[in-house]
Amino acid sequence: MANDNSVKGNVIRDAGIICVGTELLLGEIVNTDAAFISRRLAALGIGVFRQYVVGDNPGRLKEMIGAAYSRTDTLIFSGGLGPTADDLTKETVAEWFGKKLVRDERTAARIGDYFCRSHRRAPHSNEKQAYVPEGSVVLDNDYGTAPGIIIEEEIDGRKKTAVLLPGPPSELEPLFLEKVEPYLMERSGGTIVSRNICLIGIGESEVGDIIAGMMESDNPTVAPYCGDGEVRVRVAAKAADAEKAAAAADAAVGRILGTGIREYVYGIDARSPEAELIARLREKGMTLATAESCTGGMLSERITSLAGCSDVFLGGCVTYANGAKTDLLGVPSETIEKFGAVSAETAAAMAIGARERLGASVGLSATGIAGPGGGTPEKPVGTVWIGVSTPDGTAVRKLSLSPTRTRDQIRKISCTALFGFAIFRISSDGRPKTEGIIEV
Repeated sequence: MANDNSVKGNVIRDAGIICVGTELLLGEIVNTDAAFISRRLAALGIGVFRQYVVGDNPGRLKEMIGAAYSRTDTLIFSGGLGPTADDLTKETVAEWFGKKLVRDERTAARIGDYFCRSHRRAPHSNEKQAYVPEGSVVLDNDYGTAPGIIIEEEIDGRKKTAVLLPGPPSELEPLFLEKVEPYLMERSGGTIVSRNICLIGIGESEVGDIIAGMMESDNPTVAPYCGDGEVRVRVAAKAADAEKAAAAADAAVGRILGTGIREYVYGIDARSPEAELIARLREKGMTLATAESCTGGMLSERITSLAGCSDVFLGGCVTYANGAKTDLLGVPSETIEKFGAVSAETAAAMAIGARERLGASVGLSATGIAGPGGGTPEKPVGTVWIGVSTPDGTAVRKLSLSPTRTRDQIRKISCTALFGFAIFRISSDGRPKTEGIIEV
């Protein structure tokens, strides 16, 4: 039995992912493990063409293992390594490889120490976690009791590799980064570097039309992905090492930015539009305040989900009622009476009020009709006005979102559009198309 990264072998070019747990099939737990593993494998230049999810059933798991190994020689497993009777991944994989389970004294001692540190005695059920397939590589788990395991065996003239990892992300992620990734890196035969071009104000189909020729490339690959109110173009380049892959990816990004989509780009590899906005305001030493009607606090919630935003974000007002717009933000009642709560004039006054009343550098506003009711022929559901006020002036923009979208979608898209609008207004590196923008 070997410890950690002592196994070496043939080049791994692709892998499958098998996530084990009935709770995943029932939707009780979101399968974040598969997404994490896929991202990390891509960074190592290892392709993932199939992901599998199976419940806690050894018969079905064994059947799936056989089917998966008919398509790839490397499988990454998550889940099913716990101490309970329904945790059977290790036992099933060992049986498929024809290996016995043997007690690993080092793992047994580590499990005892894990409970000792919290002044507890290890339950008898945890004893099963000290047993591993004979001849396997044991990956010490510093974050839980179930060790990671690597099995390599020649089956029918081909080397098969199995990497078994505990299911909880708090254990799987650091174990993968610290122990599995170095092992795989030595055998990946190359690496992939990806870049994400982040856009707001343009649709996925329009982006696809503009970069259609570039999307035909096999390396780097170029593909647009649509989210709630934004589009991301993922560029992924594969090369022998990270430096060459990064150079190829960056060159492709440069070519894409040379097209008509550049004016919609709010960031490269940006975490989110709100994170990008906060970062840019922080760089400029500026502060932010919000005024919301139809978004009902979603703007503030998305901002405050960012750790450390307090040096930029001063606060916000959710002014749903017209009286609240007047009392808290100073929106003139005659403005609301003449133009309506959902109007360019009210959005502008709200943004100005947020900036002035809270003493911020920038004020954001959103007022609209999120539905499903409340629309009129003149102002149908999906009509939203967003505003940005800075010391240099105030501007508003009308969003005409499809009334077939849900209330939550309209709110999310409105927030995303407003963050992008604000980024473009405060940045000196370009502006979006000016159609639909009203300077106040």
